[in-house]
Amino acid sequence: MGEVRTSNDRPVLRFGVGIAGKIANGWVLFVVTLAQVIRTLIRRHGAALKPVSRDPFALILYEQVAYLAPEARRRAAFRQLEREVGVTAEAIVSAPRRKLEAIARAGGAIAPELRATRMRTSAEMVIGTWDGDLRTALAQPLPKARATLAAFPMIGKPGADRILAITGAHAVFGLDSNALRVLCRIGWGKETTQYAATYRSVQEAVTRELPTKPAKLAEYSAVLQRHGQELCRRTAPKCSECAVVSLCRFGRSAAPANRPRA
Repeated sequence: MGEVRTSNDRPVLRFGVGIAGKIANGWVLFVVTLAQVIRTLIRRHGAALKPVSRDPFALILYEQVAYLAPEARRRAAFRQLEREVGVTAEAIVSAPRRKLEAIARAGGAIAPELRATRMRTSAEMVIGTWDGDLRTALAQPLPKARATLAAFPMIGKPGADRILAITGAHAVFGLDSNALRVLCRIGWGKETTQYAATYRSVQEAVTRELPTKPAKLAEYSAVLQRHGQELCRRTAPKCSECAVVSLCRFGRSAAPANRPRA
């Protein structure tokens, strides 16, 4: 059975001599590719869910309407907001505060009042700066478009990049904490005590393997996010159920109870 090592911040499978492949110091090396991981995860979990919208402000609301909630609950809360209030800046500003708070509460019990306030604040930002239509901001060069989106509450740079890819505005690879954890555990980049440094390390490690189209980048991100939410959890990961454990540095070193059965 092989083992997973990291070479140049990329995962590499290492086998004993006797298997066809590139030999290095008595070992046969196979580089694990990002495309290989994505294909395997799609076979395990199914295709990535379609985005709830391609409108940038609606996607900001999608992030704010729920917090630390399963994807199904987040989607349900967003659809409730879409149905009962609307997902335009004007609709959010006009909505009763109690209505926003009730919908935010449907997206999770953590700070629903604060999240309702952030939705209203975001709507006021769009109306005040972008005349109610945030889509015009996406036409800016990437650094400015990213900075514009990152300034909204609960978005930040990773969220901004995910929105830019989903809307098709820019070809960028945004990772939420779940997707980042999956890639780091498999062997891309280096985990540090600083989230920003870990994020940068993983991004640099995968950049040569990324597709060029925004829609494909958004799909990769969504597939990795789902795997991180459902199996590759921060605590109590379900390595025994993981389809890529044989390619994963973390999975190979997991406790025996978490390893896949023979």
